[in-house]
Amino acid sequence: MPMKQMQRPVSTLNLDQALRTRLHNAGYRTTADLKDVAADSLAQQLKVSIDQAMSVLKQLKRDPLVSVSALTALTRERQRSFVTTSCKAFDEMLGGSGVPAGRVTEICGAPGMGKTQIGMQLCVNAQILSSQGGEHGEAIYIDTEGSFIVERVVEIAEATLEALNAGKDSQDSQTIEQFLSRIHVFRIHSYVEQVALINQLDDFLTEHPKVKVLIIDSIAFHFRQNFADMGLRTRLLNGMAQHLRRFAEEFDLAVVMMNQMTTRVTRGQGSDNDSSVLVPALGDSWGHACTNRIILSWQYEVRYAALVKSPNLQECTIPYAITSKGVRDVPGHRPATNPRKRLLPT
Repeated sequence: MPMKQMQRPVSTLNLDQALRTRLHNAGYRTTADLKDVAADSLAQQLKVSIDQAMSVLKQLKRDPLVSVSALTALTRERQRSFVTTSCKAFDEMLGGSGVPAGRVTEICGAPGMGKTQIGMQLCVNAQILSSQGGEHGEAIYIDTEGSFIVERVVEIAEATLEALNAGKDSQDSQTIEQFLSRIHVFRIHSYVEQVALINQLDDFLTEHPKVKVLIIDSIAFHFRQNFADMGLRTRLLNGMAQHLRRFAEEFDLAVVMMNQMTTRVTRGQGSDNDSSVLVPALGDSWGHACTNRIILSWQYEVRYAALVKSPNLQECTIPYAITSKGVRDVPGHRPATNPRKRLLPT
């Protein structure tokens, strides 16, 4: 008996982007949706030729395994784009240029550490013109806590423009209105809305191919309370993590998740021997959802960021500042390069 075909998102089929987009727009989300569709009907719905429609349906029968060579993977790594944080020390900690595209980066910290400020700074910096060293893209900001303040984004954008145009010809300059128009904000009020949005983001990202950064602030807010079924919570979180990793890779964008901190109490031999420590929310297993994990903390009235997990960068701790202009270096600090665990061959 032949093996039952797995249900897969149509976005994972080995088709060109235009056909995948047409499938999404026609309402086809998984291979199961296409199971009983005839070629002529599909061609009419997608407004393509019969041959193209048949090529889609043949994909379902073949269900091919798609691989990339190690050489292709190396080339992609060398060509990876980044979004600067406007803090040289922070950028160096992440390899030299900022938050990497194609990866999921988690930034964890207690209230007041500047997680939202970092998210807004990245939304602005993703739009820096190519001629000024940026990606000239767009940004998505998923606001689960109601912390996205437009007036603050305006301040950060104004300061960014001022820094970019200092002593230069401002002919290529952008306006504040242009910056704001390219930040797509989704306000989320429950975990149900959050899961639904993540499940539907394929369509939005397909329609907005210039999106370079996706911010979720925060990933944990709606999952830390009112969950009687912890098994359900784990399944929902794992599902979101899979979607986010796929978004990062398939659409070549930087996914940045803000996470809260929680207190973990360790019981000792007696009540006087109990100890506690701040750890990222959502448990130990959630740490596998990200590629890079950064933990923010205070030390002697200075904010510090510690890279505690990365497949290719060494653990590193750097100071950073949150100013009226946004994220910046601490005055007097000289950023040092964070070496890779293994060097890319030239």
